[in-house]
Amino acid sequence: MPKLARDYDSRYYSEYRVSNYSQVYDYNAYAHNHNSNYKDLRELNRPAKRRKSKRKNLVQFMISMSFLLFVLIYALPYSFNNVTKAMFAPTPYKEIKTDMNNLSFPTRNYLSNSWVLGEREFNFSADEKHSQMIPIKENVNMPVLKQELMKLAQIYSSVKPAVYVWDYETQNYVDINASDIYATASIIKIPVLIDVFQSIEAGQFSLDDKIPLTEYYRTEGSGNLQFKARNSEYTIDELANRMITESDNSATNMLIAKVGAMTDVNQSIRDWGLKNTQVQTWLPDLKGTNKTTAREMAQMLYNIDENNKLLSEKSRAKIFGYMGHVHNNRLIHAGLGEGAVFLHKTGDIGTMLGDAGIVIAPNGKKYIVVILANRPHNSVAGKDFIVKASEIIYNYMVK
Repeated sequence: MPKLARDYDSRYYSEYRVSNYSQVYDYNAYAHNHNSNYKDLRELNRPAKRRKSKRKNLVQFMISMSFLLFVLIYALPYSFNNVTKAMFAPTPYKEIKTDMNNLSFPTRNYLSNSWVLGEREFNFSADEKHSQMIPIKENVNMPVLKQELMKLAQIYSSVKPAVYVWDYETQNYVDINASDIYATASIIKIPVLIDVFQSIEAGQFSLDDKIPLTEYYRTEGSGNLQFKARNSEYTIDELANRMITESDNSATNMLIAKVGAMTDVNQSIRDWGLKNTQVQTWLPDLKGTNKTTAREMAQMLYNIDENNKLLSEKSRAKIFGYMGHVHNNRLIHAGLGEGAVFLHKTGDIGTMLGDAGIVIAPNGKKYIVVILANRPHNSVAGKDFIVKASEIIYNYMVK
């Protein structure tokens, strides 16, 4: 474009722009000085359209989800049973139907603890409002003891510990990862034992009732019951004693079945008000699917000892009779002073080593201690950490 034309074009554009800006300014001033009815209709309509769009999206989402649920619950099972099987796997036994729910959730029948629309479900929520267990009253943290334990954990860097300590006298405590979820190993036998004695007090069976050892219950791991004769009978009392003192897995499975399988144990745990403790696998649980926290395990121990509404004094005395004769004294017990009494339960699945119980020192000092230690498989560092942590805690508490 020639220079003259460019100059003319730029002058014309500048005049046009200024003219339009002045018109906009005049219009805005006019609208401001007269009435809001002169506002841009597009601005007035924009919020309404947005709200309408949100409502429309919500309705579309609800319709889509309803359709998806219909397909998953009704259409897919129907088409699988009546179309897919007929085309690719014809059978003369047409009355046999495939249960898609069982295929999708194979453990629901024995892990469930509630009913929803006629179907078994597993409810992870605890009934805190009407919980049977009372919470531990905590005063203040013990910073000096916690610092010593944290220094110890730095030395054993391959060990990932959860520690909870609670003093009966002062209600002071130490919390190191105590709310983190850990595998329980055989420490899960504590809630099983509580459920057994609650069932006894409810009149469902007695300590003298007998259960035969069948192949269904016989299992490997700790305990000598796995080597006993088929159909040999054992009382509930003997099974409970073996479950705690010898950590017998076969005895544990027999008692779990007696109270109503894992479904009943899980429901009891929720009734106690505990959120994170659960039984998902028959013993031995080598993969660590049964879970708890150090804090919840301490709460169970506290309620066995202090809660008259949870269990009768007779039942609590019986439980502590078992827990005072545990054969494994190589963990927390090994770090205690001479003459100390320890009511506890240990657990070991290779990758997790733990111990939980109540210490009663010769001078009358009493405290709860739970130590769960994730470690490299069968690493001796896990055991060393627990023993030395127990020694540190004991020396601090009884001084």
